[in-house]
Amino acid sequence: MLVFWGDGSQLAKDLVDAIVVRSTENFNWTFIFILAVVFYVYWSEIHKKEYKVVFAGLALYGVHWLYEIVNAIIGHFAGYPLWSVSNESTTFILLIGVCWELSMMFSIAGIISYKMLPADPKARYFAKGGRKGISAKLAGALGMALLFALVESFLAGTSNHSFIWVYKWWGVLPVFVTTYIPFFLAANYVPDWEPKRRTRFLVGIWGLVAVLLVVLIPMGII
Repeated sequence: MLVFWGDGSQLAKDLVDAIVVRSTENFNWTFIFILAVVFYVYWSEIHKKEYKVVFAGLALYGVHWLYEIVNAIIGHFAGYPLWSVSNESTTFILLIGVCWELSMMFSIAGIISYKMLPADPKARYFAKGGRKGISAKLAGALGMALLFALVESFLAGTSNHSFIWVYKWWGVLPVFVTTYIPFFLAANYVPDWEPKRRTRFLVGIWGLVAVLLVVLIPMGII
């Protein structure tokens, strides 16, 4: 069952109110296995000296963490976040909108997206008859963003409420436009930026994420 918008129901609010962040009650060994897989993916690319692929992963993952922090801040001050994950759907909830399994998936999503691009980074689709066509990077980002938005729609309709949307105005369309498109634009474009610009982006976004986590978690905001 696909769910396209939040319903504003009391059930959705109750599910969010019941979320216990960073509790080990549901913890199990899949946590370690998933972490090992992510390490294997990154070190395999580093061993092959595919550094742009690594940059793609880190770019998307950094944007992901920034979004999750902002979502948690919204939840703290507005009463409910834009998206949440349920206690029943995961082994460990990192922030109110992201569980361990989901976060680890996003840690390699940028790698997947970048590796799906054509070998020529300047390739364009439908560039015939004098038409400039569309950048393969942009088309790839839009396609991946749409796929992920639809998957989130499915998760929002699962019986264990893997994803919870409380607000009636939040759903597939805003997720697609405001969240997933920026995620995959970062993955597809940042690796090919001029080195200094790329370094500033990665250091800046990960530095900001680190500062926000260090400050806001002890304050009880996220």
